[in-house]
Amino acid sequence: MTKNQSNRPNVTLSMGVKTKETITLVLIYMLLIATAIFALYPIALVLIGSLNPGDTLLSTTFFPKNMTLKHYTYLWNETEFFTWYKNTLKIATANMIISTFLVITAAYAFSRFRFPGRRYGLMSMLILQMFPGFMGMIAIYILLLQIGLLDNHWGLILVYAGGSIPFGTWLVKGYFDGLPRSLEEAAKIDGASHTTVFFKIMMPLSYPILTFVALTNFIGPWMDFIFARLILRSNENKTLAIGLFEMVTGIDKTKFTTFAAGAVLVAVPITLLFIFLQKYLIEGLKAGANKG
Repeated sequence: MTKNQSNRPNVTLSMGVKTKETITLVLIYMLLIATAIFALYPIALVLIGSLNPGDTLLSTTFFPKNMTLKHYTYLWNETEFFTWYKNTLKIATANMIISTFLVITAAYAFSRFRFPGRRYGLMSMLILQMFPGFMGMIAIYILLLQIGLLDNHWGLILVYAGGSIPFGTWLVKGYFDGLPRSLEEAAKIDGASHTTVFFKIMMPLSYPILTFVALTNFIGPWMDFIFARLILRSNENKTLAIGLFEMVTGIDKTKFTTFAAGAVLVAVPITLLFIFLQKYLIEGLKAGANKG
């Protein structure tokens, strides 16, 4: 057998492997393109629908003949959209600050300290995540009614903040567990207290997970409708989700294109935040899930 004949099986095998890799790569790209189309189509439909001069989305086409911005001007001039926006921003910002503080401090305590009931506390928070929040809606309503926080922004903020603790604590605890204890030990030898170690050492090393927790707690109130609808009743306390929903609720309320314009305006700040801080979001999620 000649040298060329002995190399033919290797060449054939190499070509077969390359062909298989090419087919796999093509299938992956096709799947990604299809996923992108399914994800972007509703967004494009809502955006174009908000420029439709009529009140219905059924007549919306990707190339409308007469585009208009009257639905956006109607929202700002004829409705309480600015009040809804202000209320939602207030709730989201307060929830971000309170929830992040509660989650970070709880995660630090569970990660660095050993105390009676620590294991049972972690297991309790893990079990609580298995139950949907809807199961406690009646209890939450009665509780807020008894303490006088029904139809109050702070009542809604407390519900959001309390609900974010179980998942957030487990996530951030995993990140803290991955940080070397030698840094804390060196600081304590120099006389640093637990508070100094927490703010001067742990916090600067935790920017990715802090950003992730803060932004997820900020985004939550923008997207939530059920708990806001349950707790808030008066017109001056409504959030964006409630106000926009009422535009398309009822027989005489069919302003679907105005609803689409409001949905576009709601999505703008969240989209910009995600684009600018996407790196920290992904790093924080991966770090909290993998470490520990």
